[in-house]
Amino acid sequence: MDELGPDGESIIDYSVFDAIRAGFGKVVFVIREDFAQAFKDRFEPRLKGKIATEYVYQSLDKIPAGFSIPEGREKPWGTGHAMLMAKDAITTPFAIINADDFYGKDAYAQAIEFIQNSKADNEYAMIGYALKNTLSDFGTVSRGVCEADASGNLTKVTERTKIGKEGQSIFFYEGEQKEELSGNEPVSMNFWIFKPDFFKHLEEGFQNFLREKGSEMKSEYYFNIAADQLVKVQKATVKIINTPAKWFGVTYQEDKPDVQAALQSLHEQGLYPNGLWK
Repeated sequence: MDELGPDGESIIDYSVFDAIRAGFGKVVFVIREDFAQAFKDRFEPRLKGKIATEYVYQSLDKIPAGFSIPEGREKPWGTGHAMLMAKDAITTPFAIINADDFYGKDAYAQAIEFIQNSKADNEYAMIGYALKNTLSDFGTVSRGVCEADASGNLTKVTERTKIGKEGQSIFFYEGEQKEELSGNEPVSMNFWIFKPDFFKHLEEGFQNFLREKGSEMKSEYYFNIAADQLVKVQKATVKIINTPAKWFGVTYQEDKPDVQAALQSLHEQGLYPNGLWK
């Protein structure tokens, strides 16, 4: 809910604004119940009459029967678990995003186009950003670097946990290994498009995760890993939809002034109206 826009907008304000003008009809917020009222007080007056809203709550105790929370665990179960919280609120093809990432108007327009043209229940998609458009000037970042086949479908996601800039060059670091990247590689920034049938695979995957890693204090279950596993066994396809847009978010506190300046510039260019919801 950090206010970063020139009229006190948060990044999620821009996400919902872009989703509405692309043609989405509903937004489901996955939040913690302990700040639900403050969240609703902020967003309901802005969104009322513009898009349907629903709220679902992620908490550690929302796990399948027969499993338990290991004593001392406080860390959430991850993006796959968060997505499962929305299972009963979603009955149509949908996009999932991070609330604190700015994706740009083009991503939502392309997501709607894919939804309108895709027919099969096991056809999914992800918005691919050029790696060079997703970096921070203030430290390394973690990115899922994607590979595609000749049809533009995802074949592999390689998690690179340490990618950074050195002058005009981009490198990833893995232990003692250091390898240069072109910067044009498509990466996942957690903007994916799914069909409702994905939830059954997600549930099965979460149960397997709990059996294997549920006793660990910090292991997390990620929805993109679940999708990647379906691709590997040829139960689904994921189209990589490349966007020229520049992603931005507050990875480091030092990023905040740059994000504020970028949003101000988008308003000055006329890409967003002054006073987003006025």
